[in-house]
Amino acid sequence: MDRPCLPVDSSHLLRAGRRLMLFAPVVLTACSGGVLDPRGPVGHDEVQIMGDALAIMLAVVVPVILMTAAFAWWFRASNTRAKYLPDWSHSGQIELVVWFIPLLVILLLSGVIWTGSHTLDPAQPLRSKAAPLEVQVVSLDWKWLFIYPAQGIASVNSVVVPAGTPVHFSLTSASVMSAFFVPQLGSMIYTMNGMTTQLNLAADRPGTYPGRSSHYNGEGFSDMHFALTALPPAGFAAWVAAARAGPTLDAARYQQLERQSVNVRPATYGSVAPRLFDAIVTQRLAPAPGPQLATAATVQPRIPRTK
Repeated sequence: MDRPCLPVDSSHLLRAGRRLMLFAPVVLTACSGGVLDPRGPVGHDEVQIMGDALAIMLAVVVPVILMTAAFAWWFRASNTRAKYLPDWSHSGQIELVVWFIPLLVILLLSGVIWTGSHTLDPAQPLRSKAAPLEVQVVSLDWKWLFIYPAQGIASVNSVVVPAGTPVHFSLTSASVMSAFFVPQLGSMIYTMNGMTTQLNLAADRPGTYPGRSSHYNGEGFSDMHFALTALPPAGFAAWVAAARAGPTLDAARYQQLERQSVNVRPATYGSVAPRLFDAIVTQRLAPAPGPQLATAATVQPRIPRTK
């Protein structure tokens, strides 16, 4: 026996929807720390591109919405002034407008994409009077290793840079493919085993900006975070001096670090074995087996995060 359908009053749903639409902009204004809250030249340019693309598309979408409402109102059944043309088939003028506007939108968006893809090429050095800081990045299961070749130090799950100085990242993976992403600075880029990718970023003011792996790479993916801290030049020099008191990152310690683990606390190494990054890229240091071989015995227990 079929159950009788209960009457549904949709008016309260419509009222709730209107309240949600009115409240949503208020909530979104409190959002921070994402791509719409840029803190570097690359992030600012990317937001500008998104804004330009949105404006171009809204220039079409908004008139279409208004015209749809206007046509529906004008050709309503009660409007006796609206002409009824049952034999009308086509209009060359309407066809011209219908095709010209999409073509214009495509040309404008193509110009934005062409300009942005060249200006924001990840390998393109940033314009600055300051020399770029070189940082070598290795994605591991499930943590990040940062090597400073000029300073001779390294860090895990924390990268410190001087504010206002371009940073040239050379990135590779010691295991499966991952993706390096600092949303507020821009330009996500992949890390792959046996090859190097290039990325140029800069933080225009001191602060701590969250970074993450934005490509799923195994069971520790959700905890594969790091913090990028931009310090004034004097603060960066002090951090480098303090980091030099740490242990040496040689091949043996690297192989221990390479083992699968999650929630690894940030750490620093006071010195790094020569050409360690090159040995990882060229696979003279064997790559990790990858998360597909992970077992309960190989993955270290989760360590609670501490403030």
